[in-house]
Amino acid sequence: MELQEKILQHFEGKVVRKDLTARVKGNAVVPTYVLEYLLGQYCAINDETIIEAGIEKVKAVIKNNYVHRSEAEIVKSKIRQDGKYKIIDKINVSLNDKANIYEAEFANLGIKHVPIDDIMVMDHPKLLSGGGVWCILTMGYSHAAETDIRWIIQEIKPIQVANVRLEEYIEARSAFTTDEWLDLLMHSIGLNPEFFNKRGKLIQISRLITHTENNFNFIELGPKGTGKSHIFSELSPHGVLVSGGDVSKARLFVNNTGNKIGLVGYWDVVALDEFEQEKGGKKVDGDLVKIMQNFMANQSFNRGKETYQATASLAFVGNTKHTVPYMLKNSHLFESIPDGYIKGAFLDRIHMYIPGWEVRILKSSVFTKEFGFIVDYLAEILKDLRKSDYSGLMDRYVELDGSLTTRDKTAIRKSFSGLTKLLYPHKEMSEAEVIEILEFAIEGRKRVKDQLYIIDETFRTEPVSFKYKVKSSGKEFEPETLEKLNYSIKSPKPIDTSGVANKSENEEDNSQSLSEPKEEGSKHALNLHPHQVSLKDNQTGISFKKLFAHYLSGASKIQLQDPYIRLYYQFKNLLEFCLMLSQNKSPEEEIELHVITNNTSDRLADSLSNFEELQESVADLGIHLTYEFTDVHDRSIIADNGWKINLGRGLDIFDRIEGKFNAADLDQEKRKCKACDVTYLRI
Repeated sequence: MELQEKILQHFEGKVVRKDLTARVKGNAVVPTYVLEYLLGQYCAINDETIIEAGIEKVKAVIKNNYVHRSEAEIVKSKIRQDGKYKIIDKINVSLNDKANIYEAEFANLGIKHVPIDDIMVMDHPKLLSGGGVWCILTMGYSHAAETDIRWIIQEIKPIQVANVRLEEYIEARSAFTTDEWLDLLMHSIGLNPEFFNKRGKLIQISRLITHTENNFNFIELGPKGTGKSHIFSELSPHGVLVSGGDVSKARLFVNNTGNKIGLVGYWDVVALDEFEQEKGGKKVDGDLVKIMQNFMANQSFNRGKETYQATASLAFVGNTKHTVPYMLKNSHLFESIPDGYIKGAFLDRIHMYIPGWEVRILKSSVFTKEFGFIVDYLAEILKDLRKSDYSGLMDRYVELDGSLTTRDKTAIRKSFSGLTKLLYPHKEMSEAEVIEILEFAIEGRKRVKDQLYIIDETFRTEPVSFKYKVKSSGKEFEPETLEKLNYSIKSPKPIDTSGVANKSENEEDNSQSLSEPKEEGSKHALNLHPHQVSLKDNQTGISFKKLFAHYLSGASKIQLQDPYIRLYYQFKNLLEFCLMLSQNKSPEEEIELHVITNNTSDRLADSLSNFEELQESVADLGIHLTYEFTDVHDRSIIADNGWKINLGRGLDIFDRIEGKFNAADLDQEKRKCKACDVTYLRI
């Protein structure tokens, strides 16, 4: 059964085709969750006739009831003429203590000081948050001569999906594989999973951790146009996005005038957008940083004589100004945020730093047209999951290193818990799945800690190891951040407090690099030994030369077994493999390369033609290419020099190359890898 059929079978009425949102939105500046709330009422079924009728109905609602600012006077006239009229607008309520009444302000209709009944405010307290709430309202009008206020709020309904049952959601999860469920989440946030590898998908959905985990402190910095703020502004009625430059103590925490609680008291997620240092920008309020720092650590804040508790997660999203290698060499990965926040005590409270530079700029082609959860439905599910803690699932399989601080462990456990709620709400996980999520969580925290070693040297006096031990085998592993693997950056050296000098920069490092196997005996004898290399999604700096050249040196007969050499880019990979072999030998030497692959009837003719063309092309390189088609599954290289290399993905280790003018098309080391293992064996 295809994924879309499975989605409709288990979630009909709770999903919507994501391309419909763009079709009905038009010029209305309205959040996605508002549109999908309406689409969910009329189009949450896979019936084209019903969908088309539903689209027209939603378009009519947007046209007739959504208040465009440019047409506010027309809408007010309709309310006056008809006596009452239903509208969709963003409402903010405040207390007028002089008149002892609550008053509403309408964002698009442009009217203020409209009385609203106490019971409406008590039923929907988020109206008081200061961030505004999208609502469907019935507005009335009074023609009485003696009245001071003409506008009357007769009925109000915040836009939220009702009748959400977490048990049904969790039960339905069991019908999907992990990859299928991850793809469903990608469709739900509006993205086509076909354009993302596994790591790319995890980065995208990691933004949702703030919606499913209480008091989760998240930061993502990266280039413009990658959709960093979309999830925080469009996908949930429980989150609010504010400009980082417009945040104040009063707005975020408590306004001492009237003792009005701020955004963190009303919202599950408060996201600070454009969280970067601008030239000539106003100075950051030091008191605000201290209050925020205390809240991020203790889930509480003090204003005046009172102490307040809140469960809001904080997200910081902003743009980077330099490339990653530049930052790693010349500054640090927090360089673009306002200077007032670049303090060890503040940054140490951040649980996860997502590498926004790995996210591609969003183009129209990467948006999905398939079914995904109505975002408001998903938002209610995630809100319900905030009550649970899934971090205990990791304790069955792994143990974190004892050197990690309490904050390190808390950050890792909260990140793990949040990702697990998203991917495994039914709590069914294998050891490998636990480790995959754990390593992603560790990397997100290690990225923070590595920068703290640079920013604040006091952290280097007590260095930690981001290791974990697998209980079943007793083996220890220490994940590394991908940017350090890509650019071969070493972590800052800890300050030696024992009186023993650290190893100097010029001392030989005994760890073996991928490109240069270590020497044994003399300075020129390579020490090749059996081992395994694990490549990560999005890893760069990898090439066929680095992976294979040393281990195929001196071989005159090589057998390549790869069942998937049938598409254009796969033949291109084979050509690049042949080119590497030719550059790895002297001009007078020749190599016999025999390729064993598989094929399908619809591609066999093209494949035969491609192999014949390749044979002729590489013959001039001293490569005698032969091939055969047979039913094989394993992927390997076997050479007559005594080495066998098992290939997790065959030669297909690189992700797709985007665009016509991409340096990665000419240089393998610029390409992003797919996650796989390469194992070197003596035979």
